[in-house]
This record gives sequence, C-alpha cells and structure tokens, in this order.
Amino acid sequence: MAEPVRAALLAGGEGRRMGRLGQGRLKPLVPFGGTCRLIDFSLANAEASGLGEVLLLSQHEERQLMDDLYRTWWRPGFRVHFGPYDRGYREGTGYRPPDGPGRPERGTADALIRKAPYLFTPGTTEILLLHADHVYRFDHRPLIEAHRRGGAALTLAYQRIERRWVHLFGMVEFDAAGRLTAFVEKPAEPTSDLVFAAFCVFDAARLHHYLEELDGTGWQHDISRDVIPAMLAGGERILGYEVAGHWEDIGTVDRYHRAHMALLAPGAPLTLADLPRTIRPGTERHLVDRAPGIARSLVAADLANGGLIEHTVAFPGVRVGAGARVRRSVLLPGAAVPAGADIDGAIVLEDGSVEQPPQPHATAGSRGTRV
Repeated sequence: MAEPVRAALLAGGEGRRMGRLGQGRLKPLVPFGGTCRLIDFSLANAEASGLGEVLLLSQHEERQLMDDLYRTWWRPGFRVHFGPYDRGYREGTGYRPPDGPGRPERGTADALIRKAPYLFTPGTTEILLLHADHVYRFDHRPLIEAHRRGGAALTLAYQRIERRWVHLFGMVEFDAAGRLTAFVEKPAEPTSDLVFAAFCVFDAARLHHYLEELDGTGWQHDISRDVIPAMLAGGERILGYEVAGHWEDIGTVDRYHRAHMALLAPGAPLTLADLPRTIRPGTERHLVDRAPGIARSLVAADLANGGLIEHTVAFPGVRVGAGARVRRSVLLPGAAVPAGADIDGAIVLEDGSVEQPPQPHATAGSRGTRV
C-alpha cells in the first residue's frame, strides 16, 4: 500500500459497559476468541492490507497499552507508532511521562487533534481511521482504491443489519449514486437498516480543514456527531463502501458473549484461522466437535478438563474440575472452574469471578459471583 495513506487507530475506550471484563484492563485488551484481544483485529487487518505502520490514538491508560503493543506488534515490516512517545520506545527507554498534566480528551475528534503532527504528516493524502473494539477481517486496499476512484472527501464503510439494532450505531442513508444523504448517530427512530461500520477513509486535507473549523465551537469533539455531519452539511462528496463479510462492534457483555457463541455455530462467519494469535501464540487451539468431555467447543491444547464442556470457548491455561459442567460459556485465560460447578451462559474471568450476560438461558448465578 502506498505511503500517502496514514492509518490511525482509535483505542481510548474505557469499557464501562463491559462489566467485570473491563475492570483492571483496557477495553482494547479484552481477550477474544480464545486467541487474541479486541485490538488485534484492526492491527492484523492493517498489516494484511500492506500497511507498515498504524498511529495509536489513545490517552486513557496509554502507557499500559503502548507497553503491551510494543511487545506484541513491533516486528520487521509492521509496528504501531506511539506519537510523542515513539522515540522513547525506538531508543529502548520506553515510556517517558509528558511534561505537566495533559488536557483530557473529550471525544474521538480530540484524539485526532492531539496527535495531528503525527497524523497529518508531509505527503499524507488519505487518513484510514480504525477502531480497536471491532471483530472483523478486512482488506482495506479495495476500500482505499474506491475512495480514490470516486474522488471523495470521505468514504464510509457500512453494513446492513437488522433494523432493531440500528439504534445502537450510526445510521447512514445513500442516494442512487451512492452518495451519503443522511448520518444520524444512535437514532431513536431508525429510517434505514444501514449502519456505519466505524472505519473509513478521509481525504487528509478535508479532514484537517473540518477539525480546524469545528475547534473552538460548541461541538461535542466527536467524529460521528460532529465531523461527519459537518462534512455532509458542507456539501462534501461522501461515498459508501459496503462491508460484505462479518463485522461486529463489541461494546457490551451481551454482545461479547453472543459473538463467542457465533464462533461455534455451523457455518460461523469467522473461523479459527481468521483469529489473530497474540495470547500465548505457541499454544495450539482446536475446534472440537465431539471428544471425551468436550462437545462443539473451541479449546486450547493445554486445557485441563475433568468435567464436561459444551459449546464453550476456552482460552489457554483453563482448568475445569472433576464433575463440573460448562455450557454456552467463555473461559478466559487461566480461569479455573471448581469441581462440581455448573456454569451455563456465562463468562468466567481469570480470578474465578463470573460475568453473567443478560440472556434467558443463563443460570450461573448473579452477575459478579464467583465459581
């Protein structure tokens, strides 16, 4: 991919809707699929699309995130750029605290403004904007090519979903020529079944113009609530690009649980081969349809199982005690299920606590209990 494309990854989420999953760790680092963390999907997509570098846009506990990404995503041919902290990591000294207290970010657009010197670099003509909490595999090259062919100021990735879920996303509408005609963040009464898939390509100069124009006004400092609507109102050429494959925004415990159950369904939209390997990458994983003590589950080769596991995703280091039964659940790295326990429709965390998503078949007890 040509160097004029600057990829930037929004990774400042605090995970407040993720319950205990988000306590003590950053949302981008929430484990997923038995193999990786949420942030790894966007980084894997960028690397597979031929990008050699992705600029990290984060402020919340960013040292923890940068230290982790330095270990897992700095390698020949690909790296994460840490903006003002990048030199310290390149020179081996690591994180250097900023001078004086920083101003807190007020929204996603603030993240762009704070890192503007590293985002709008000389020769950059397009900004590929990504998010760190989406589960999908995608080659960005055709999207960027379509953006250039269309002469657009912005090209939005979108997907068609069930209309009952549209209120959770940014709703989009297009005319017959494929130009954006409406963009409404979390609409109360959706009029379309198309939603913004939250990654897009901006013309760098036009994005910079609107950030400067909005700065100092009474805006919400948000890309979806301010920047895109301002571009639409300004008559900019905004096009859509349909995401035909699987894409999912993991924002709540319920969506997290349902996404894991979808991995185990026949004809699953993502296979084990689609999942990045960043959690104990040397440990093999297998999708086991039927074996002694295991039925239709994704498990690591080091699983210590003395019970029965059904329709469950088990990360490496999991132990299931004698006579225990685990169904429709997710067992995080190193989780231990005691002998005789009965877990159904739950998430067992590393410390043994149980996160219970709101679903009719869940019977593992109240949210926040321990097994």
